Amino acid sequence: MGGNPKATFEKRRKEMKRKQKQKEKSEKQLVRKDEKSKVGPHVSGEDPDLAGLVPGPNQPPPEEA
Repeated sequence: MGGNPKATFEKRRKEMKRKQKQKEKSEKQLVRKDEKSKVGPHVSGEDPDLAGLVPGPNQPPPEEA
């Protein structure tokens, strides 16, 4: 009649783990949101993924391509 006390403990531990994971996820989202707001929108005409890259020795200069 008393049931399995281990099951209740396991259930509580599982729920605490789920809440901790959700808390960490929320914190990460806030950090990403703050970083995104600090960077601001991309204004210049240069692609941000290619900014600062220099063509290698086998690549023609961008003016000639």
